[in-house]
Amino acid sequence: MHFKSLYFDLDDTLYPSSSGLWDAIRDRMNIYMQKYIDLPLNEITAIRQGYLERYGTTLRGLQTHYNINAEDYLAFVHDLPLEEYILPDPGLRTILLSLPQKRWIFTNSDHNHAYRVLNILGLAGCFNGIIDIHAVDYACKPDITAYERALQITGDNNPEDCVIFDDSVRNLTPARSLGFYTILVGKNGNEPDVDRALTSLHDLQACMPELWEQDK
Repeated sequence: MHFKSLYFDLDDTLYPSSSGLWDAIRDRMNIYMQKYIDLPLNEITAIRQGYLERYGTTLRGLQTHYNINAEDYLAFVHDLPLEEYILPDPGLRTILLSLPQKRWIFTNSDHNHAYRVLNILGLAGCFNGIIDIHAVDYACKPDITAYERALQITGDNNPEDCVIFDDSVRNLTPARSLGFYTILVGKNGNEPDVDRALTSLHDLQACMPELWEQDK
């Protein structure tokens, strides 16, 4: 296998889900939704989950049903003290910079959140660019359009030349159907719906040394 580009999800992929950051973001989503939907929290949570399953993100659901301002929403849900949840990861920085392929962040969040996360993790400068929700015109994983637009942005004509890392099987399934090599992060063992599973990106060199060998 010879790969030219690597696409990395951001939240719960570059850092472990045990950090609690994504849980905190979800709590902010619930608070924001209560401004528009006057219902008890348990019902808000159910509606948010329904939006996620139907539209891919809570944002798309709120845009569809309430015509919310996307910038206002994104600023609110990401307004968290990130340094209380995540820490610099110099080991991951070393791994990423040693990879010979082009590297991209591909996230359903916005570039402001991505920049903040990368800066705290110490991963600024490790990627060729950030493909965020604005770049793909509010299409979002797992909508197949999001992957097609990401490929257009990077200039990758053949998804079979690309690897995608994500913590969600749901997001990897459409990528695999396009031809991406899919790696589930945060799991271990046999995952039939993806090509490979890693407990952490720190295991990448041991589990997939061919990424480094192909440039020899």
